[in-house]
Amino acid sequence: MDNTPHRSFIIPDRSYGATIKRDVRLMASGLRFNEKKMGELDIILAELLSNLVKYATNGELLVKAIPNSINASLELISVDSGPGMLEANRMLIDGVSTGGSLGQGLGAIKRLASEFQLYSQPERGTVVLVRMYEKAHQPANPPLRAEVRCICVPKDGETVCGDACYSKQTSSSLTVFLGDGLGHGLLAQRAVEQAIRTLRQDLDPSPNTLVGAIHEASMGTRGLVGTCAVFDFTSRKWKFCGVGNIMTRLSGSLGVKGYMSQNGILGHNIPGRLLVQEMPYERNQLLVMTSDGLYTRWNPARYPGIVNYDPSVLAALIYKECARHTDDMSVLVSKLY
Repeated sequence: MDNTPHRSFIIPDRSYGATIKRDVRLMASGLRFNEKKMGELDIILAELLSNLVKYATNGELLVKAIPNSINASLELISVDSGPGMLEANRMLIDGVSTGGSLGQGLGAIKRLASEFQLYSQPERGTVVLVRMYEKAHQPANPPLRAEVRCICVPKDGETVCGDACYSKQTSSSLTVFLGDGLGHGLLAQRAVEQAIRTLRQDLDPSPNTLVGAIHEASMGTRGLVGTCAVFDFTSRKWKFCGVGNIMTRLSGSLGVKGYMSQNGILGHNIPGRLLVQEMPYERNQLLVMTSDGLYTRWNPARYPGIVNYDPSVLAALIYKECARHTDDMSVLVSKLY
């Protein structure tokens, strides 16, 4: 999983469009996009920004460049708290519009994007997810597929993020981690990056072992809070271990179950015994983890049909409705199917 934070662009009015387009093109300049791909990006940006200006309330564009050596990509997520749409999929048909325009914007974005998803609820706003890949993209399809997506956004006014996420899938397990360095800024970023470096080592994939290793490696840093979740493909069970205030919930057809982490600060003081909690797996279950940069009132059950969407869409919905903007903000969503 790439751990690059998203860059947030607020769009109060149309005059900001040229600056945002320039900055996004600059982010994409290192991705080896050819001239045709850059032209398609210009069209997608123009349509996304136009919709945010015309219809949105509190419109925001989240952008992340992923310079993968095999297939670089750019992710754009448009979020707003506007009027939303009753028939979102109908808006993808050319000529259909709610605002008296030609009705070609969303359809054009879908045609040009490598991946596209739209989720909207009347009176609650809209999320548009767009991914553009350097080359044609075919996702892997193992017997049990895991999708893990994360949105990390720095505190308003900061250029680095002290929140970070990590995931690793092997033939026997899936490991995910969300960490939050104390405070914000460079020292918080250094603490959480040390945790990620530790997880990239060849360690026993038990969540308490991983959390203990992070604690040892983070001594001398500002410290962090973090939760590690491991899914065992054989036993079909989730195992959790965490220290500090990362909110963790599993959402499925039987309801929402929460994991309560232990008190402490990784790198400074943790309980003498790190406890592991197990939870059973059910098909299309969603694992959601958030840092304290978001309010805790989120519940995936508020978004009908969300299990059928890319996990980034749910992450964006939670970010849109719960972001505090007074600290670094992160949402991790994982789906097994």
